[in-house]
Amino acid sequence: MTEPSTADSSKQPPRVLLLYYSYTGQSQKVLEAAGEVFRQRGCEVTAAPIEFTDPRYAERFSRFPMRSVWPDFLGMLPAQTLQRTGDIRTPDAVRVGDYDLICIGSPTWWRTVSMPLRSFLKSHEARNLLDGKRFAVFVVCRKYWRENLAGVRKLAEKKGGRYVDGIHFTYPGGQLPSMLSLTSYLGSGEYKDRYLGVRLPPTNISDEQVEESRRFAARIADKVFGKRTA
Repeated sequence: MTEPSTADSSKQPPRVLLLYYSYTGQSQKVLEAAGEVFRQRGCEVTAAPIEFTDPRYAERFSRFPMRSVWPDFLGMLPAQTLQRTGDIRTPDAVRVGDYDLICIGSPTWWRTVSMPLRSFLKSHEARNLLDGKRFAVFVVCRKYWRENLAGVRKLAEKKGGRYVDGIHFTYPGGQLPSMLSLTSYLGSGEYKDRYLGVRLPPTNISDEQVEESRRFAARIADKVFGKRTA
């Protein structure tokens, strides 16, 4: 059971939107785990994946693994450094729903918000979705998460969103080994022990991080929809 809330008093279940861009499925994985918790709390949960359609960049993300990992991987660096936007497509759920909470899944591209998600957060569509709404941020990254989380928060708040909380999930290993582990996975679609002669740490979201996402979602549900009572 939950304490009474605005949604309870209107006898409508709270509505939660899972908004994300996810090339390898890592942002999707942590949001789906969070979504399970919200459903257990009686929420109506809707997924809204962003599709990257920009003709300058989308082809490299149209398949997995990448066809030419190093040119494709490094080729996004100039656009990311300049924080450019591009063409995207969003599902109808972004336009037709009225949500009590929006969970934003944000992969880190070159230390900042990915172009597909930034493109949405700078759009008029984002204003219609976020204005006056509470949102939480789920950052997935190799190392540098602060710029990404701060960037998503700033962009969403500029569209009228009300920040609730944020969490980040990082991959293990030092700077070079973690980068090689990720690029090896992007280029092969497989987990490898070594790449270019370097022993690799694991990459991507672990089972423990999935559980961490569930615990975070429970805390967010307590904040937004009221704590459970025994």
